[in-house]
Amino acid sequence: MVDAQRLFQRPLELLAELDAPGLPDDLPGLAVRLRTALGEMVSGMEGAAATRLISHFNDRLTIRLIEATARRHRLPPVAWCWLALGSEGRHEQTFVSDQDNGLIFQASSAQEAEALRTLFLPFAQEANQRLAEAGFTLCPGQIMAGNPAWCLSFDEWRERFIDWVRRPDPDALLNASIFFDLRPLCGAEQLGEELRTLLLSMTVATPSFQHLMAANALQAEVPLNFRGEPVLDERDEVDLKKYGSRIFVDAGRILALTTGTREVNTVERLQQAGRQVGLPTQEIAGLVAAFGQVLRLRLAQQVAAGVPLGLAGSGLKPAVLHEMDQAILREALKQARRLQQRLKLNYSL
Repeated sequence: MVDAQRLFQRPLELLAELDAPGLPDDLPGLAVRLRTALGEMVSGMEGAAATRLISHFNDRLTIRLIEATARRHRLPPVAWCWLALGSEGRHEQTFVSDQDNGLIFQASSAQEAEALRTLFLPFAQEANQRLAEAGFTLCPGQIMAGNPAWCLSFDEWRERFIDWVRRPDPDALLNASIFFDLRPLCGAEQLGEELRTLLLSMTVATPSFQHLMAANALQAEVPLNFRGEPVLDERDEVDLKKYGSRIFVDAGRILALTTGTREVNTVERLQQAGRQVGLPTQEIAGLVAAFGQVLRLRLAQQVAAGVPLGLAGSGLKPAVLHEMDQAILREALKQARRLQQRLKLNYSL
């Protein structure tokens, strides 16, 4: 009992250290200690709950860094908000996550937006760099607030979203899979909420976009053979992100954008939007359970590979699992395949 209490107490102690006046001198070291403590804490925990917990602690660390960085800059006196995107926006971060973020600010004209952007960019770029030093890898695709393309006024974000929804191409569908999971994280959060309201009003009213998103999601075929066994790649692995959790994430997003569900977390999307489109309660429960198990297996793999250093990829060797987890993996992939069949039916694909 004492050991269990200590397991849960250590992350809270590190958060208290983080929240103390003035940022710790060794913030990267604190971030590593926090991830190590979380790795021990979530071991064996249900996957969706574990990733939500990890994301909560990451939120606290990120907000602290952004606020501290903002104080180092003379920011213009206008409303602004830091947007969490992708897995961070969905509260589904694992121990191997790069940055996906953006910045939204209020401007009265295109000229004012350009002038304000030049003032916000140095702050956003420093925040991205300090987050990288704390263990949040810089996004290889440059989807970060420090990129001028994603440091935009409300009107500029609105135009981007309108273009993606009404004139979708492959790049637009890829962007939708990241930016449409937005969550206001720090600053004037009402700006982010207004943007999400606008987004949902557009996607609900555009069935052609819904259809294309569903067709795009089906391109990642579940790796199961005719016997219901996982199909392995040349390394005898299954990519648990691309062919596992992503399938549930994509489906949850599509259902939410179709029904106007405001939630961005995949479990909540499947539950709320799933009910609205008529999925049976037991089917939803099976999907949620399968998604949680896939996340649990991914986290266990990352912990085994060395949490703080982010050494694990998303490939899993089923042969290293014990018999029960092998059975769980097979059933989770079957649920993913059923979910894709449901998308085919609902969107006439």
